[in-house]
Amino acid sequence: MFFAPVMSRNAFVSPRAADLALQRFLQDSLGAASPVQRQVQVSRDDKFTTLTLDVPGLAREQLKLSIEGAVVKLESVEGAPRQVKYTWELDHEVDAANSKAKLEHGVLTLALAKLEPQSKAVTLSIE
Repeated sequence: MFFAPVMSRNAFVSPRAADLALQRFLQDSLGAASPVQRQVQVSRDDKFTTLTLDVPGLAREQLKLSIEGAVVKLESVEGAPRQVKYTWELDHEVDAANSKAKLEHGVLTLALAKLEPQSKAVTLSIE
């Protein structure tokens, strides 16, 4: 009697999912993703997107925050005890006038207000 090994097939994993898993593995093993980057917490509601991240050892004067449309950039200034540089692209444009940034005990909280789309419709009178 001969026995043939039974080959089982795992569930199909899409190439995109496999690529993302490999990318995460390589970033973690090569140190490309810093522990601070992995600790960004995001919460959303109807009016705000809130980002919370740890930036220990940095004062508010040592951080530079810029907002352009839907892109938010955070970086440390030259001469800061440690260098950080992050960029987030949100799914909405940010209303900078109604947004807030707060640094307390090494935790930076960014409350980014959603910019309401303005209607550009114009009415013309008919003569």
